[in-house]
Amino acid sequence: MAPQDPILIPDSELQEQFVRASGPGGQNVNKVATAVELRFDVRRSPSLPPHVRVRLERLAGQRLTRDCILVIRADRFRTQERNRADARERLHDLIQKAAIVPKRRIATRVTRAVKLRRRDEKQQRSRLKRTRRERPSTD
Repeated sequence: MAPQDPILIPDSELQEQFVRASGPGGQNVNKVATAVELRFDVRRSPSLPPHVRVRLERLAGQRLTRDCILVIRADRFRTQERNRADARERLHDLIQKAAIVPKRRIATRVTRAVKLRRRDEKQQRSRLKRTRRERPSTD
């Protein structure tokens, strides 16, 4: 799969539950369920390629349940619509981040010149400290 191919998650794979939010909102916060809890089954989703699934599970961290269900809670805004859009956007961003294949690191060796330079600097520092240790003779 090319990196530019979009990964589309159908609404049927998402579960949304509206719960009461904490924070600002006055009396409204006690009456209206504006926070969104978005659930997405990472392991059983047919929409995710296997390599993206593995990276998404690693990226999700504590947002992933034991059953590999990704839970995103959005309660930044005062309306259901904005929180719902925020939760979906955060899921989208997480999936896009997981879709990026990390570059493999190419192991390199320390050059001989660098080793020699380091040794010379250590010797120079050692000489400096040695001269500071020597006490002047009092006649």
